[in-house]
Amino acid sequence: MTRPSQYDIMSAVDSNGRPRALVTSPLRGEGFGRIQAMADVVYDPWIDQSPLRMYSAAQLADRIDAEAADVLIVETDAVSGPVLERPLRAIASTRGDPNNVDVPAATAAGIPVLHCPGRNADAVAEMAIALLFAVTRHVVSGDTDVRSGQMYRDGTIPYQRFRSWEMAGRTVGLVGLGAVGRALRWRLEGLGMSVIAHDPYNPEAKASLEELLEASDVVSMHAPVTEQTTGMIGTAQFAAMRPGSFFLNTARAQLHDTDALVSALAGGHLGGAALDHFVGESLATDHPLVAMTNVVLTPHIGGATWDTEARQTTMVADDLGQLLGGGRPARVVNPEVLR
Repeated sequence: MTRPSQYDIMSAVDSNGRPRALVTSPLRGEGFGRIQAMADVVYDPWIDQSPLRMYSAAQLADRIDAEAADVLIVETDAVSGPVLERPLRAIASTRGDPNNVDVPAATAAGIPVLHCPGRNADAVAEMAIALLFAVTRHVVSGDTDVRSGQMYRDGTIPYQRFRSWEMAGRTVGLVGLGAVGRALRWRLEGLGMSVIAHDPYNPEAKASLEELLEASDVVSMHAPVTEQTTGMIGTAQFAAMRPGSFFLNTARAQLHDTDALVSALAGGHLGGAALDHFVGESLATDHPLVAMTNVVLTPHIGGATWDTEARQTTMVADDLGQLLGGGRPARVVNPEVLR
């Protein structure tokens, strides 16, 4: 089949009426109203479905056909293969890294791909703060003792068991100084902490990884997962951290060696750890980390705020408005398709 050109698609939309957008990503806020003003919207977010729904490329292509959509706004659905054979005017992925979209294939098809970098930076930064205090101030263990009637466990009082160092005046090392790292930095500085960072792509991050590990009381991970960063914190790196220091990872578990982390915790070298992500998006209930009282575990919820959804909606509204109006979107992954 001969695929229509982008010129043919735009001419058809202009002559036949308003663009029609299939939206399977959660949207909210004033940006949603702006999107509805510029296109006819079919709104069916994946996250509101029970059981949970994530379209395969074939399923999404069928849904595009059923709705006669020429604009696609997605978050988790697979945008590849047959989807990119449809006459789409634009694809918006409400992710910082649009890894659910086959960008090279979209580019070859002449379809602009919009994305939402930094949409959840404030949310994840706040989660890192929450985990920092949860693990350093024994919040979870204290809560467990109260709920189980063990406040005076083994003849002790809580003040004996849960003393800790304050974070003000301590040093935090941020591994990665992108949107989340920057959002976290000023929050930590506001708490009276000294912040250093390692990021070969940001000139503001002046510490080497070795210097950061040696100097930090808390190491917090905010790097993307690449061939270079996968497993970047392993046995040697945990050993290089200060005795009694804390390890936080609100990015991706692939950045560290989990077995090495368990060993560093079990041997007493680290004071504790807090993790918001696990390989495979789950952790077995018999995993050694689960039994460790100096470890806080949360199920990948760092970005799970209503504000993240409102922010991504605003970004899409801004850029889709530019695109449909003949301008240049600020957040397009493949600007080479624009004319």
